[in-house]
Formats: sequence, C-alpha cells, structure tokens
Amino acid sequence: MGKFFKRSAQGAGVPHEKRTSGLETVVMPLPSKIVLSMSQHIGAPASPVVAKGDQVYVGTVVGKSGGFVSSDIHSGVSGIVEGITSITAPNGAVQTAVVIVPDGAQKVDPAVAPPNVTDLKSFQDAVRASGLVGLGGAGFPTAVKLAPKNLDEIDTLIINAAECEPYITSDNRCLIEDTHYIFSGIKAVMKYLNIGRCIVGIEGNKPEAISKIQAAIDAPGIEVKSLPCRYPQGAEKVLIENCTGREVPFPGLPSDVGVIVMNVTSVAFVGKYLETGMPLVTKRLTVDGDIVKDPKNVEVIIGTPVQELLDFCGGLTDEPGKVLYGGPMMGNCLADLSQPVLKNNNAILAFSQKWAHLPKVTNCIPCGRCTNACPLGLSAKEIVQAYNNGNVELLQELNADLCMSCGTCSFVCPAKRPLAPSIALAKIMMKNGGKK
Repeated sequence: MGKFFKRSAQGAGVPHEKRTSGLETVVMPLPSKIVLSMSQHIGAPASPVVAKGDQVYVGTVVGKSGGFVSSDIHSGVSGIVEGITSITAPNGAVQTAVVIVPDGAQKVDPAVAPPNVTDLKSFQDAVRASGLVGLGGAGFPTAVKLAPKNLDEIDTLIINAAECEPYITSDNRCLIEDTHYIFSGIKAVMKYLNIGRCIVGIEGNKPEAISKIQAAIDAPGIEVKSLPCRYPQGAEKVLIENCTGREVPFPGLPSDVGVIVMNVTSVAFVGKYLETGMPLVTKRLTVDGDIVKDPKNVEVIIGTPVQELLDFCGGLTDEPGKVLYGGPMMGNCLADLSQPVLKNNNAILAFSQKWAHLPKVTNCIPCGRCTNACPLGLSAKEIVQAYNNGNVELLQELNADLCMSCGTCSFVCPAKRPLAPSIALAKIMMKNGGKK
C-alpha cells in the first residue's frame, strides 16, 4: 500500500559554482582509444556482438541489450576492435567492455539513417534503437520510461533542466545551444504519447537559458517554470511537486500521478536522433574543479578515457584528492583516470587533496537539520541509528529504502556525520536480510 508523507522539501542552499555556464561547448578530438562498458545503464548489461579484429564504424552496434530494461551500446569511432576486456566500475562491480582503436576516418555505419516513425510503437522502437538512457545521471533506459503501463493517465511531460548540482553546466549549454532539438524532441514525445502539457523546469540561476526557451516556444501546451535555486531541485519527486503540486506516493513512480519526467539533454537527443538517425555516441560534459587548468564544456565520444579528457582541458595543476563522475553531491569517485566516459556522465570534476579532505566528525547534537532538509521527509539520524543497531524492522518503518542518496543530510549536518553513506549501507543491509 502506498504512503504519502507531507514533507517540507526544504533541501539545502549549496554553493552553485557555475563558472563554466558561459563557456560554449567545444568538441574534443579523437582519443587514442575508446572503452565501451556494457553496463552504462540501469538494468541488464548489454552483450558484446563484436570480436577482436572486427572493423566497426561510427554508429555500429557493439553491444546488444540484454533484456527489456537494458540498452544497446554503439561505437563513436570507426576503427578496429582491440579486444573484449573487463573494467571495474566506481561501485566495485566488474563489467565487460569493448575496446576500439580509431582509424581516424570516422566513417559512418551504412545502417545509420533517420528512423521511420509513424505511431507510438515505431517511436518507442526508434528510441530503443538509439541506445538512449537517462542522461541526467540515472541511466534508466528511455524506451522503458516512454512505455508506462498507464499511458492513458499521463497528462504532463516535465523536462528536468534544473541542474541543481554545483559546478555542472552541461544542461545549461544544452538549453542555449540545442534549443531546436529540445523542442523537436518535446513535440515528438507529446505527439506520440498523446500528452497535452509540457513543463520545462529550470532553476532561476540560468536566466539566459530561461529567456531562450521561453522565446522559442512555438506550440500549445508548453510552458517554462523558473524554479527556486535549492538543492536537490532536480530530484524527480521534488521537481514534480514544485512543477505540478502533485506528490508522488511512496512507493510509487511519476506515472502514478500522471507525469513523465525527462532530462533536457535526453529529450534534445530524441529530437536529434529523429532527424539524423545517429545513435548515442557522444556526450556533453562539464570538466571543472579547483585543479583543472582549463575548465570547459566538452562534447566527447563516449568511452574516452578520463585522463585524455582532462589532458584536453590542460591537465591538472596538482595531485588530485578526488576525481568524480558527476557532481560533488551525488557523484561517484573514479578509482583511476583510465576509467571511460559513460553515457550518463554529465561532468568530470577534479579536486585537490585540500578540497577533497573530509572534515572531522563530532557527536550528533540532535538539531533536526537533517530531517528538516531532507526532500523526502526522512529522518536521517534515526535511520543511521537503526543501521548501527542492525534493526532492519525499524529501517523498514523509517522507509530508509526511499532515500535517493542526494547527500543533503550530510551537507547540512553541523557535526559533519556521514549520514548519506551510512543510509546507503543501511539500504544494502535491508536487501541482504539484515547482514551488514
């Protein structure tokens, strides 16, 4: 049975640090190789359909989806498959990967062509064939999102352009530079899914983007909503509540309240794919951090080693304390710089030892800030205490599994306690039947 929590959704006033917001996207030259993980999405990993020595082209399928909740993987270069190998993901999981060495020709696969879309099924099939996953960070296969069981009840499409994480400005550049594709993608989703209303939610710290999107509206039912600059404004449930006033039940999905949410870069890619037929092989990233010599917004081929991307941005000015996939609030640490760029990466951030150093942890002072700030109304302090005591039944009562790991509780805690990491471990313990 679903539950509703009346929550304040206060969030936190994190520093924005959007210093690359005015920098136009630049295209990175071909890397020395690309490493394509077969697990760049939520769901079953793809299976390699190429072998060592095979010739591939730009847009060639090299990994075939492993089920309904999965995604194809395509090559962003023409070249020769160097081999099939294993890489270690930031979460420690071992993943299969295809390594390709470019030949420099960038010849496009003959199979690449704009899809023939005439109805809902052909539209969903086209999105599945494109290899698109949620490009805001989650990596959920978009074709699955666009096939809700209760499609007749969906009346609103929300475009998530909040971009509330510090440093990241790649979505902002998408709003400004890819306006045409954003609207062609929006109109395609509204047409084929028969959705009458679209809200583009943008945080108010992006005035240029808001103005450009408002000026470009050329169809009925589309509107722009300027959102408060409050982290985590871009979290799906928070965004839905602030855009529509609807509260997603727990447990529940956006479709339960008649909404589909898409990241702005994802919907722009839909528009571009319908026009060009080129699958998802490149990604716009923000490269920033206190030790990045020349911060940029970069269009990079998916699979490019992070080291080569950082070199393109002038390299690092000091030994890194932490390099992140994504933002400082929800990003994942890279084990080493040979790790590849993934489909759902929207930033690579590099910080010095000084900036990455964790503050000293002190005793909890029961101030309640973690609960007041939590966008889902969870009690971080009580959840962590239940975890430390191994009390799975209490964790279930406290709805610990609803935590989305936004890190707000850790950020606002005056005692600097690692609340968010502890809750993540609590969720694992719940899945493991009480074992830490």
